[in-house]
Amino acid sequence: MTVNKQWIFAHAPDGKLATSDFELRENPVPEPMAGEVLVAIKLLSLDPASRSWMHGRTYRSALLPGDVMAGWGIGEVVSSRAPEFEPGDLVRADFGWQQYAALPARQLIKLDKRHRPEHHMGILGTTGLTAYFGLLEIGKPRPGETVLISAAAGAVGTIAGQIAKLMGCRVVGTTSSPEKCKWLVNEIGFDAAVDYNDSEFSRGVKQACPDGIDVYFDNTGGDVLSVALSRMNIYGRVICCGVVSNFDTATPLAGPAGVPGFLVTKRIRMEGFIVHDYATRRPVAEATLARWLEEGKIKAPVDIVEGFEKMPAALTGMFGGQNRGKLMVRV
Repeated sequence: MTVNKQWIFAHAPDGKLATSDFELRENPVPEPMAGEVLVAIKLLSLDPASRSWMHGRTYRSALLPGDVMAGWGIGEVVSSRAPEFEPGDLVRADFGWQQYAALPARQLIKLDKRHRPEHHMGILGTTGLTAYFGLLEIGKPRPGETVLISAAAGAVGTIAGQIAKLMGCRVVGTTSSPEKCKWLVNEIGFDAAVDYNDSEFSRGVKQACPDGIDVYFDNTGGDVLSVALSRMNIYGRVICCGVVSNFDTATPLAGPAGVPGFLVTKRIRMEGFIVHDYATRRPVAEATLARWLEEGKIKAPVDIVEGFEKMPAALTGMFGGQNRGKLMVRV
């Protein structure tokens, strides 16, 4: 335990993200100071939002060339100079892409060891909470309604779709291949799924949503959002969670067609959110998600890549649509 490998954000991408935009470095393992905790990182999360951090300041500080690449992780306390933590504790924090981190105790969240670490990273972490609060607080689905979810085979999409099913809704997902469409229906329990790469995508959405769309959980923006707006019912709700279609490109789309026309004529409400808006209600949401998981009412699909050295390739692969469920790397 003398070397700490770190992935550095080397330079801003020119167009699509590439593995060459990162640099692997080695530094000594840090020593915790008073009030700090040294953590050996076990799992690191890969999220579409990490691409937006490279563009500039969002809900967090912008990444600058030379910084350790940002990212949430789960790790085990190695040593502690803070009374609230001891060696062996399982913790979650914004560690960045590295094998060890020494952080102030106030930045760490202690985790319940009754649950698997990958569940803390996925369904019981930011992923599950984003799906939970976005769907239930903004979408407010009612039994019998139709819910459309984009990027449905991804981390948030798989959970949001299952919660909508628990609410008694018809659930349709959009994804990037026929194989993923079958997986969503046969394994995750969606009622239907549509391949957005199909030349007849708009027709496919219409056929899958014959009664229109009441709630649209938007993870992508772009053309999928335009198609969804055209099928929204009166008083429909659009949950603006992410804009993956515009993250990994040098030429982001200007915006969805039909705004504000569809919003006015159909009285549609569009609302964006950040999961941290609901931080005070996190314990109740986590307990509910944990109960659904334990009762077998919801699945928590994960896609684990083995090996710290594969971090950049795993992230670029995510933007290429390679993962199913929550993507993470086992350090």
